[in-house]
Amino acid sequence: MNNSIYNFPLPENETIREYLKGSADREKLDAELKKQSETIVEIPLIIGGKEIFTGNTGKVVMPHNKNKTLAIYHKAGEKEVKMAIEAAKSAHKVWSDLNWTIRASIMLKVAELITTKYRAVINASTMLGQSKNIYQAEIDAVCEAADFLRFNVAFASDIYKSQPVSSFNQLNRMEYRALEGFVFTVSPFNFTSIASNLNLAPVMMGNTTIWKPATTAILSNYYLMKIFSEAGIPDGVVNFLPGSGALIGKHVMESRDLAGIHFTGSNATFNSLWKEVGEKLSQYKSYPRLVGETGGKDFIFVHPSADSKEVAAAAFSGAFEYQGQKCSAASRMYVPSSLWNGIKKEITELSDSFKMGDVNDSDNFINAVIDESSFDNIASYIDYAKNSPEAEIIFGGEYDKSIGYFVKPTLIKTTNPHFKSMEEEIFGPVLTVFVYEDKEINAALDYCDSTSPYALTGAVFGRDRIAVAEICNRLRYAAGNFYINDKPTGAVVGKQPFGGSRGSGTNDKAGGEFNLIRWVSPRTVKETFIPPTDIRYGYMKSN
Repeated sequence: MNNSIYNFPLPENETIREYLKGSADREKLDAELKKQSETIVEIPLIIGGKEIFTGNTGKVVMPHNKNKTLAIYHKAGEKEVKMAIEAAKSAHKVWSDLNWTIRASIMLKVAELITTKYRAVINASTMLGQSKNIYQAEIDAVCEAADFLRFNVAFASDIYKSQPVSSFNQLNRMEYRALEGFVFTVSPFNFTSIASNLNLAPVMMGNTTIWKPATTAILSNYYLMKIFSEAGIPDGVVNFLPGSGALIGKHVMESRDLAGIHFTGSNATFNSLWKEVGEKLSQYKSYPRLVGETGGKDFIFVHPSADSKEVAAAAFSGAFEYQGQKCSAASRMYVPSSLWNGIKKEITELSDSFKMGDVNDSDNFINAVIDESSFDNIASYIDYAKNSPEAEIIFGGEYDKSIGYFVKPTLIKTTNPHFKSMEEEIFGPVLTVFVYEDKEINAALDYCDSTSPYALTGAVFGRDRIAVAEICNRLRYAAGNFYINDKPTGAVVGKQPFGGSRGSGTNDKAGGEFNLIRWVSPRTVKETFIPPTDIRYGYMKSN
């Protein structure tokens, strides 16, 4: 028996590859894009390791070419949800009892498979199914997915080695048990890495999951499931259930074995899940752990000492990379009047220099938004601004869904700090600017802090470092991830653990040990070597 105590050190972040034309990486990716574009995949449910075809199907299409079908997926019904619950329960004991270093080795193998054998597959499926360009797919589906896995192993190592003090005549130890029951994971469309981590963070700590993937990310998520299996994750540890969130959620929430929810998505959905858990508390074996990252209305605050060119570059990339479909995307900006003309000039020139179109053309910086519902919602905000006397479209404002769901990066200037697009989450390539008078910076900071119910990410730009420090402190509760002289996106696992509070979620910081600790239920064990036989207090013995 191997009785060594193993310590996993913090890893290096996965290197982002460049995919230069003519390189081996580029040739493999181009070949995989062609292959997946020409293939329609049939995607089953995967319950207890078995593929299940229900016959109730839906389509996965390319957002940038809506008439091109990538996959046909089968939807779960009540019977399949109950099967998944039983499969998760059945797998729980073996998986949770397994030596944690074996679980760690499996997680590391998943990371290796993603970054080597299946790098092109997972990138191509994310590009085609979620309309990400090469760079956006690479940093997400490969690099961040692998980083989550590798860093979580190191974080788990630190958690497990944290032990209480023992003293004379006793040994004290802490056991980090998996939660009693299963974890319900609900993943979004916008990050393949988040879909992986929502499942494998709890799995690393010995839990089993029931996974409801976003319909618009099913292709890449299905390939993740295949990789999990190849790496050695046992049948039933992760159960893959495409289908109606309302139907799946209903039956999952009715199970007394619900031990936790790991969620990324809308406030409305997470609030509904939280409310339902509260109403059903008496029926659960234990209090379910609720971990969620929800909405954002992320800001850039510009101090008068900032550099206009730096602000423009950060604002454009922070607001418009991946079409603004990041929880962290810049959505509102506060600019002093003294810098507005310079920033407007720089960011407009940037906008004019970038192309929009199909992900297969690597010259396109902007691609399509995820689906028609999202397209229509974004268009409604643009139209509202066009028709308002309180707003002006600086650039963009155009959209077209004849071929795919394309919305041009749009910059709105408003005279009202509470304008609709300054307050409400849009989740698209729309950035709204409020220009404040330099002398009214304190009022602008109040607007920045109080306008939005969210508190996910935010940034401040300025060369006056004392002023920047004061702004950082002033806005301390306005963002869970705060950036100084940088865009409010691009958190890296192990470097900027990610999450926000207020209306943005429970702030359990994916990419840090805070998240993993939520997926264990510690047990303190005290052993006394020589139990006492005289239980009288000392002062009683002197009489």
